[in-house]
Amino acid sequence: MNEPIVRIAARGDGVTPSGRHIPFGVPGDAVLDDGALAYGPHHQDPPCRHFPECGGCQLQHADDDAYRDYLVSRIAGALAQHGLTTEIRLPHLSPPRSRRRATLKALKVGQSVLAGFNAEMSHRIVDMLECHILRPELFELVDPLRALLADMLQPKRIAEIQLTLVDHGLDVQLKGVPAGRLSEIERLTAFAMDYQLARLSRDRGVGPETLYEPGPATVTLSGIPVAFPYGSFLQATADGESALVQAVQEAIGGSNAVADLFAGLGTFAIASRGIYAAEASRDAAAALKRAMPAMNVEHRDLYRRPLDAMELKRFDTVILDPPRAGAEEQVIALASSTVARVAYVSCNPATFARDAKTLADGGYALNWVVPIGQFRWSTHVELAASFSR
Repeated sequence: MNEPIVRIAARGDGVTPSGRHIPFGVPGDAVLDDGALAYGPHHQDPPCRHFPECGGCQLQHADDDAYRDYLVSRIAGALAQHGLTTEIRLPHLSPPRSRRRATLKALKVGQSVLAGFNAEMSHRIVDMLECHILRPELFELVDPLRALLADMLQPKRIAEIQLTLVDHGLDVQLKGVPAGRLSEIERLTAFAMDYQLARLSRDRGVGPETLYEPGPATVTLSGIPVAFPYGSFLQATADGESALVQAVQEAIGGSNAVADLFAGLGTFAIASRGIYAAEASRDAAAALKRAMPAMNVEHRDLYRRPLDAMELKRFDTVILDPPRAGAEEQVIALASSTVARVAYVSCNPATFARDAKTLADGGYALNWVVPIGQFRWSTHVELAASFSR
């Protein structure tokens, strides 16, 4: 008998009612008796020639409805493992070609340079000839970078190209590119000028070294320009950032005493006009403090030293935006605090659900969750959630 695909598993395979995992299956597809996959209404033609070889995308064969359902099911499944349910809103999807930051790999092969993402589950580089997720400004620089690096890279040594779109152009950082001769440095600088880069730096293993920066590299967050330290975190798309900020603003309501924990450069602290922000990165904390001198910004590792219940008494609302590991230590303190509202931004449904359970056990209600699909066509799931007492 034919067996339908009923859901998409965490890593992107289709799953049948009997639990079989079928590569590239989408709900509505069916596995035929001979093992072939019959496409249903939600199976689309992948737009990129590199799919599925390139590891940048895993779900280009799923249409938007199927992709939204996937995001919802990932979050609902993670919550269910902890006995939690809530309203999961319609996911917000960032449009194609909107990713404003990426890390590419580069390798010299013969007289040419391969540049692109790694292949799925591999260190092999897929030479990027088109890309449907990167902003055009990033993709259009890939071919010129190939030409620039052709005689600078060492054979069999993989280099890294970090690209981030900041206020005044692209911030480009090169790792593993020797370029020690004066002539090579001059070529790099000329390249930066020709392509009007916001900043060009290189890291030869001892930290970034600026080669070109005509003015301070900044990112504007809620109308405030903030210095952009090397390698700092920035939401993957401007569209996704706006959706997350909107969700956080709804979750905190009209709160006046807001603390932003794991604040980064201040995406949410600035938007909420918070009175306190804590961030483990010294450079990010310093950049936020310079941009918002009236805000109490603390350089603090919240994994080692979370705010305790006494410190939390100053705030009626807390915003959490931790790394993938979640905020376990800080959430334990919040569960025993008097904080009335928590807005939680997460890039990992599993650790979010764990922390949500701790908050729920401490008396918080999980009001709603909204999935945010910034990493379009990937299995990476982001979300914003509202908790209140």
